[in-house]
Amino acid sequence: MRFLIALIALAGLVDSALALRIHMQDPSQAPPCAVTERWDCGAVNHSRFSVFPPQSFDEQPGSKKIHIPVATIGIIGYGLIVVAALFGRTWLTLQLSEIGFFCAGMLSYLEAFVIQKWCIYCVWSQIFIASCLVLSIAWAVMNHRRRRFAHSAVVSA
Repeated sequence: MRFLIALIALAGLVDSALALRIHMQDPSQAPPCAVTERWDCGAVNHSRFSVFPPQSFDEQPGSKKIHIPVATIGIIGYGLIVVAALFGRTWLTLQLSEIGFFCAGMLSYLEAFVIQKWCIYCVWSQIFIASCLVLSIAWAVMNHRRRRFAHSAVVSA
């Protein structure tokens, strides 16, 4: 189970790296990923919400405020999930997946109701983190049951 979680998280890491590539490109030179009026990776990855903390409306382009691209946070998060899963840290993998799922949920909300555009990379990332979360829950339940069974077998012997 842990290798499957690590593999899916690695796919999420690659997906976040591709989204970061779009974010770092000049908006006028960004690849044409405007599929329809509702699906536009360039618009999403260059919106004020594509960085953390989000840019304010009155912020000047050359201001000294530090903004971290959301895709960079995704790369770090997926990397931590890969490492935690490969080292067999069930609880840590579950907690990291929960945090990632919450962040993906917030980004989905922003895409649906504020930006009103969707990014293909973001949707794939949401699928990857949801899969990591479901598999992490299953892994934690299986480990818990295995320990309970082993403990009950020792006590009854």
